[in-house]
Amino acid sequence: MPEGAESGYVQQQDVLTNDELLTLLREVFIPCGFTRFRLTGGEPLLRPGVVELVRAIASFSQTQDLAMTTNAFLLATMAQDLYDAGLRRINISLDSLEPETFDRIIGNRGRSRWQKVWNGIQTAHKVGFDPLKLNVVVIPGVNDHEVLDLAALSIDREWHIRFIEFMPIGNAGLFTDKGWVDSEELRQRIRDRWGLTEGQVRGNGPADVFQIPGAKGTLGFISQMSECFCDRCNRMRLSADGWLRPCLLNETGQLDLKTALRSGIALADLQAGVQELLAAKPAINYKMRDSGTTGAYSRTMSQIGG
Repeated sequence: MPEGAESGYVQQQDVLTNDELLTLLREVFIPCGFTRFRLTGGEPLLRPGVVELVRAIASFSQTQDLAMTTNAFLLATMAQDLYDAGLRRINISLDSLEPETFDRIIGNRGRSRWQKVWNGIQTAHKVGFDPLKLNVVVIPGVNDHEVLDLAALSIDREWHIRFIEFMPIGNAGLFTDKGWVDSEELRQRIRDRWGLTEGQVRGNGPADVFQIPGAKGTLGFISQMSECFCDRCNRMRLSADGWLRPCLLNETGQLDLKTALRSGIALADLQAGVQELLAAKPAINYKMRDSGTTGAYSRTMSQIGG
């Protein structure tokens, strides 16, 4: 969370309980055709009962895929339990291999957190998460000088490094006016050093995947700024406080499922509302593609779980 950014904490009573979330999955989303789920954040490992939640979602016969995005700060002590509960795919945010740069990016003003995150990554690797993806948001003048070092992590390990174009949405302080680095520029740097071929990795994300020749892992490039993929997006976001949104960056058409559920509205009516929002999603996708995604947005990425 960048220094100066507001957190916007949600009170516990305003968050969907595990039982409420599982009810929505079982009675609303799965009947609407959802079979692939990702637990993200904020930070999902802070959620009480997250291991039990993973176990319950993994146990649904309709679940075809279950993944998690985490900052890995708590992962070293939880990785084995999560794996045993049925989680197999994991994405970890790692924007720098330099502890000082890492702490600067996350806005840490106390004890360094880099080593604990690195320990979490190492533990996840040993436990057997496959694929294990590391997400790197590339920010010019901050961590773009580390691109080759980060790419090299994929050579001797079955790790999948994903370089993400920075989206300057509502951020302050460190990120003000930093801009972003084009994915093709990053690919060219890597080509000049090792060469680059097309690659493949299991998953459902928007990354264009490449591979250093002979490497065990892959390199992915998520190019929302230079190659907008809004019109190809097939994801819906259910926030911790129960709002269903067809787009991470657009609150148009959002649906308040928590209030509806707690008010006793029939589950069939909730299904109908979700279906209606699904039907509207393509138009929202194309609108986002045509208008861009970095306009006036009141919240930061750390608030919306980017």
